[in-house]
Amino acid sequence: MTHVRQPVPNRRHQTGAQSINITRGTVTAVNSSRKSASAVFVACAATLAMTLTACGSEAETPAASSTSAIKTAPSTVTQMSTDANSCPTTPPAAGGAAEWTLPGATGSVAVTGSTDTAAPLVNVTAPFSVAETQVHTLVAGSGPVVPGTATVSVCYMGVNGRDGSVFDSSYQRGEPVDFPLNGVVPGFQKAITGQNVGSTVAVAMTSADGYPNGQPAAGIQPGDTLVFAIKILSAS
Repeated sequence: MTHVRQPVPNRRHQTGAQSINITRGTVTAVNSSRKSASAVFVACAATLAMTLTACGSEAETPAASSTSAIKTAPSTVTQMSTDANSCPTTPPAAGGAAEWTLPGATGSVAVTGSTDTAAPLVNVTAPFSVAETQVHTLVAGSGPVVPGTATVSVCYMGVNGRDGSVFDSSYQRGEPVDFPLNGVVPGFQKAITGQNVGSTVAVAMTSADGYPNGQPAAGIQPGDTLVFAIKILSAS
């Protein structure tokens, strides 16, 4: 994967390569080694990011340059894992039942969220696509509700529904990412806003809620449905 500038200011990072296990008709996306922090779903050009204006999204809100741009009450941070400064890199155990299975307009996806010790698992029967963005809470957290104006710290993995490839993963890097919700693509906002801190969440987003014009550097084409498995570590 080509790596480029990371637009998220508080990104923590450095990485290696990603690994995708492919079986007949089903693509299993797992996390393995660490890859460059410059490849995030919040990227521009070659970094995959959710930045609204510079990365081809049709949304009008400009990406925030720092957490100080978020107009919120004093910070409320809830740590829900043994180490809120890390994301588990260990692949999940095989054979367990998925926490969310979603038939699409084409194909299907099955998602198992991360735990304190294992990364998430996303199984795609490709090509997978949805007509409307779908959000599912895999495991509800017990922390405060995340407002749409918050700055959040999350672990996440992004998978392209067209071919099941992992285009970005903080689990591979082993470190979470901090960003303001008003500086990411609409599908990611929909996935996190209103959730409780500590929750694991999955979202299957339409191209309109992700990258309507595509993001070639990350292998995303116009019309691609994207799937994210997310762990919300904190919100402020």
